[in-house]
Amino acid sequence: MKRIHALFVAAVLTAANASPCLAQTQSQYTTDWVANTFGTDATHVGNAARSMWVAPEGTIYTASMWDEGEGGVAIYQGGQNKGSIGLHNEFQGSAITGNATFVFAALQFNSAIGGSGFVGRFNRSTQTRDLVIPVSADTSEQRADVVTGLATSGSLLYASDFPGNRVRVYTLDGASQLDIPVSSPGALAVDGAGNIWVAQKGRGLIRKFSPAGALLDTIRMASTSRPSALYYDAPTQDLWVGDEGPDMNIKYYHITRKPTLAGTFGVRGGYLDTKYGVKGQIGDKRFTRVVGIGKDSTGNLYVLTNPWGGTWDLARHGGTDLHAFDPSGNTMWKLQSLGFEVNGVPGPSPDPVPDAITYGQYFYSSSNIYTGTAGGTFVANTIDPIAYPSDPRLTSTTGDRDENFAQMAFIGQPGKPLNRILVASGQSPAHFFFYHFNKANGYIAIPDGALPNTGPFNTFKTTALVTGGFCLDSDGDVWAGLDGTNQIWHYSLTGFKADGTPIWGAGVPTAVPTSVQPLTRIIYLPESDTMILAQGVAGSADWSQMGTRIEVYHGWRAGNTSAPNPVINITRATPRSITASANYLFVGYVYSGQSVPSRDVLQDIDAFNLTTGTLDATLNNSNPNAVSVGDDVDSMYSLRSYFNEGTGEYVVTRDNFNDSSIVVYRFHL
Repeated sequence: MKRIHALFVAAVLTAANASPCLAQTQSQYTTDWVANTFGTDATHVGNAARSMWVAPEGTIYTASMWDEGEGGVAIYQGGQNKGSIGLHNEFQGSAITGNATFVFAALQFNSAIGGSGFVGRFNRSTQTRDLVIPVSADTSEQRADVVTGLATSGSLLYASDFPGNRVRVYTLDGASQLDIPVSSPGALAVDGAGNIWVAQKGRGLIRKFSPAGALLDTIRMASTSRPSALYYDAPTQDLWVGDEGPDMNIKYYHITRKPTLAGTFGVRGGYLDTKYGVKGQIGDKRFTRVVGIGKDSTGNLYVLTNPWGGTWDLARHGGTDLHAFDPSGNTMWKLQSLGFEVNGVPGPSPDPVPDAITYGQYFYSSSNIYTGTAGGTFVANTIDPIAYPSDPRLTSTTGDRDENFAQMAFIGQPGKPLNRILVASGQSPAHFFFYHFNKANGYIAIPDGALPNTGPFNTFKTTALVTGGFCLDSDGDVWAGLDGTNQIWHYSLTGFKADGTPIWGAGVPTAVPTSVQPLTRIIYLPESDTMILAQGVAGSADWSQMGTRIEVYHGWRAGNTSAPNPVINITRATPRSITASANYLFVGYVYSGQSVPSRDVLQDIDAFNLTTGTLDATLNNSNPNAVSVGDDVDSMYSLRSYFNEGTGEYVVTRDNFNDSSIVVYRFHL
């Protein structure tokens, strides 16, 4: 197997040529971003919107469970961020509606208001909450949706109480009027006659009830359909239905008499379609899960989709994908962001036979692929919930806070088909999940295995947690510090099956050098046979916490497992994430208990020379007027890097959880 690129350039990057602080001036590196339409705090597209309401004048309100940088209800108009409502952690994200005066949104679990199952009323003018309405008797849910649908009509508010198996009707001031028994109610819409339409997503049904609560009719969709969003279009008297099932599109029904399917909007199969694109490909009308539909008074259509990914915190890692169409169905604009706490691995084109020119221009998260500059383009969602409903990126309950961080290996030669390996893990993970790609499945990552063994996966034949560091190197080999062994286990990639499934040999252990115990990070660079080991904090109960000692072993597989040279002693407090390419180690820092440093210090990424151990560069922000780089780096695998031997360019990325983006540094050392 020949690797894509040779990273080691020690002949060029020698100690003699190293220039201290070379990249500290803004002119010597560039700062860019991908995975968000806009790059600053004030303008960024909010995180992982899961519901939407559109006002007649075209103001759009979306609700998210979490947005680190602003309120959880984001406001957009004309393709621009117009501010937000509430706190960043105030809303559940599951349901939102409004009228000329108010916005109503499901609230997140909050002991101060009584737990879960509440709806907040917010004044649109003042953007303040002035009423809390109790909807459900289930007040204990912290990571499950309780209020799953909201709608207003005239002087009434309608709310789906999912665990209560009822739709509740209130005045706009919160006075209870009526309860309608409905099993597992979801999205809601109210037609011009006051009839209430209720989606039962898991059953593929939409029920019609009279204003008094009598069952009048039922729309029976295909058994695989999953009605996830409803919208009543008054001018046409049609009911629009977002289908989260295999069709991944929108269906609209004439409902003036017996409901009949009148048409569809969007490519059938959405991003999973293979007739008009590559499976997994995001594009015009190639929807993922449709979670919001609305129109303004001029007939413009707005569709909110939430790309697949994440379950621990209700899909906040999937991202926001909001599309605006004119009355003829032509795209006017779109707003996109990646999810919260997601990294980006620089890599080659994801095309079946990539062009070498594109290397370092694509960025892989655990569930999405991006390319470009100044926000870039959302290329693909790599999760297929239809073919692989048990994908750990959708179902994992490891406690690692979702599998939202990626490591990648690209095996092969430029101009020829590549074998791609993805490893997905959480923010501070002890579990790692393995995937491969192949031509038949396009951009979809196919689940393969887990370390340690989880569910049906027994790839590495161990149940030990990974608490001493993990690395998928560029040759596809796996290095892991298994809990309780005080050893580094090496699993060599021995080949691939015909369908692209990687095969690893049995683990071979090497004792962790005493001088770097307890071990907490591992990076191996096969092109130079260099092992980088980072020490943890002795006596700490948090095995993911880094210390300040990093040992570099040149010739590790050749036998040098006891004589580090150099040893890098970091002088800043609380390093958190490291990555390495060619002759440089990059270090990011987290605020954790020390006296509060300035925001600028929290943003710094330091570059250490792997030959001399010296600090040769510090990256911060070369373009602060156009790009926000967030605050600290609080995830173990936040930083990723790539070295382009042909151009001498380093590419370093970091996740920006404040602004739901990936920061991209490009420079030469």
